[in-house]
Amino acid sequence: MRIKSLVPTLLILVSSAISISTGILLDQRSAAGTANFRAVYYAARSVLEHADPYRPNEFLRVYNAESGEYPSDPDQKYLFVRAVSVCVNLPTTLFLAAPFAMLSWHTSHLVWLALIGVAFTVAGFLAYDLGRDYAPRLSLLLVCIMLANSEVLFAVGNTAGIAVSLCVVGLWCLVRQRGAWAGSVLFALSLALKPHDSGLLWLLLMSLGGRLRKGAAWSLVIVACIALSSLLWISRVAPDWPHELSANLSTTSQRGDISDPGPSSISRKGSADVVIDLQSALSLIWDNPAFYNPAALLICGTLLIVILARTFLDRTEFPDAYLAIAAIATLSVLPTYHRPYDARILLLAVPGAAMLWAQGCQWGKFIAPLTVAATVFTADVPLAVVSVLTKGWDLVRMPFVQRLFALPVTRPAPLLLLLLTALFTFIYLRCRKVESRGGTLSQLGPSSQSEFRKLRAGHIAAGAEQ
Repeated sequence: MRIKSLVPTLLILVSSAISISTGILLDQRSAAGTANFRAVYYAARSVLEHADPYRPNEFLRVYNAESGEYPSDPDQKYLFVRAVSVCVNLPTTLFLAAPFAMLSWHTSHLVWLALIGVAFTVAGFLAYDLGRDYAPRLSLLLVCIMLANSEVLFAVGNTAGIAVSLCVVGLWCLVRQRGAWAGSVLFALSLALKPHDSGLLWLLLMSLGGRLRKGAAWSLVIVACIALSSLLWISRVAPDWPHELSANLSTTSQRGDISDPGPSSISRKGSADVVIDLQSALSLIWDNPAFYNPAALLICGTLLIVILARTFLDRTEFPDAYLAIAAIATLSVLPTYHRPYDARILLLAVPGAAMLWAQGCQWGKFIAPLTVAATVFTADVPLAVVSVLTKGWDLVRMPFVQRLFALPVTRPAPLLLLLLTALFTFIYLRCRKVESRGGTLSQLGPSSQSEFRKLRAGHIAAGAEQ
């Protein structure tokens, strides 16, 4: 039994080690590696040196004085300058990064990567813990795929590695009621670092009510304190930061720039492994922000309202709440700008998928392979393979009909995430219909933890658990 219990631990550790070691090697191969963390580090450093981080010229003055490292390739240098010097991070992010900015670059970036590695691995263990009560093998597979395919996260040192990990760990603490106060603090830090990664999940916690709403409320109080402190801190050197930040976001998102979701983006010409929000898929239908931005918000907003309304009105309890968490986790990546490392929030879809799979119902047969597919095509290595295979495709000049046929190949991530969100939402609503007819949830999910334990015991006894 001890050897059997050690297998998941070893597999999770090995999977995490693959991404950490490969990511660090990629980082060391570049003279200006860990680009995303450089942007945060030197922005916070600029504030400490009384320079406005939201003005590229002031940012570059600090960066050139203290580092001056740039990629040797001219094209890569241009992308690097655009990605690093045009600050698009919130003041709360810079405020939390200030302690790192007080250290030397060499020490700071090593500590940052170590923190991502530890936090991400712990998040993987806890996501597996939430899913193993239902389907341990499926849960382990999903977690290992994500942990073993996050090389870019460590190569660039993006804050998503910390924000997503803290979100998963904080939610685990709140759900399990183990150190709930720590869960509120960690969730608050996640919100302060990257609110567009964990913000929708915070709304869900407020809708769930009870102890989860209480924990989410305390997280909001903590975030408010961090926000107030960061505003007082940043306003000394950048009193016009809201307008400057807005201008930077608009600049990097304009047609052909690094955050453009359309096919003409200079980030590898809009390849599959760069931007994975819903706009990136809709832009192949019509490359016009006036179309794909409202369309993405309408689709995602409708799904969000449906999930939150069902949760709030029916006072959803666990384990059914895992379906809502899974739906919101997959939805979180779609409405606004996200890259593949943000999709590690799919760790929170593990228990919902495992719960449906364990019951052997018809929906589990669809959910499990679809969750695996969404996990695979938001992972670094598969996306890199797709990008290489489609490297010669000129999506800008491609006729409309050909772009439609190319859509599933060049934009697999947003399409799979949207389909998975819709299916989780449908099953979640279906639970309500079954309840309203006075039936049982044996086909979709038990309505209480005690019912599910009985059901799961029956599956184990019959040898039916996958």
